[in-house]
Amino acid sequence: MMRQACTKEWLKGSDIGWPACTATTLNLKMKRLFTLLLAFACFHAFAAKPKHQYVRISTELGDCIVMLYKETPLHTANFIKLSKDHFYDGTLFHRVIKNFMIQGGDPDSRQAKPGALLGEGDVGYTIPAEFRDSLFHKKGVLAAARDNNPEKASSGCQFYLVQGKVFTEEQLSSVEEKRLKFRLPEYQREIYKTLGGAPHLDRNYTVFGEVVKGLELVDSVANLLTDPNDRPNKDIHMKITVLKRRQAKKLEKELLAANQLKP
Repeated sequence: MMRQACTKEWLKGSDIGWPACTATTLNLKMKRLFTLLLAFACFHAFAAKPKHQYVRISTELGDCIVMLYKETPLHTANFIKLSKDHFYDGTLFHRVIKNFMIQGGDPDSRQAKPGALLGEGDVGYTIPAEFRDSLFHKKGVLAAARDNNPEKASSGCQFYLVQGKVFTEEQLSSVEEKRLKFRLPEYQREIYKTLGGAPHLDRNYTVFGEVVKGLELVDSVANLLTDPNDRPNKDIHMKITVLKRRQAKKLEKELLAANQLKP
């Protein structure tokens, strides 16, 4: 049926009054506007980007999810690129020191023979250091390995996850005096005294992410038996994938509910 215009001419043959017809038209317009606003809100909610980028590190001992920091854009972008290129797939956690850290990302580790010394593989470039006072070596952080270059530039591919240990007030003071030459902020000291970490690395190696789910994987790998070169006796291969937008948003909803989402 064709819709008739609500006009005075049409109303001449109708028993509907002009005010009633006007109200009907306004109601239709309001319904359409509400529908459009609702559709826009749904589209915006679907299209909104997650606050952070995340990667999943998968091994035979379990998985963990790492949130990459926005404060370290060079390291984050590089890690995302390598992960999307499947660079890390099949590589090993080749250096493991209990109560300290687990290290991986050496491309030479893919086909390494048992007992072979690893840790020299790279991608042919380094990344400028991105030290931030607010980013420190608490347990579970992701940081970039490096050699002893004076600029403290990071390896283009090798990384480590901190297990660390819990420190006492006296031990932290000793680290500050003998290694750091500066005093740690009080909130960081509290974390080192409760959660633990590796404070002697602060502002010397770039921290660019942290485990937000599956922290037990770090402990599982760190507890492996190793050879004299700190290589695990049992090879632990990894696969690193970037979480898709929908996965990241679902994760952030969970983290927000648990009050664990970083701003």
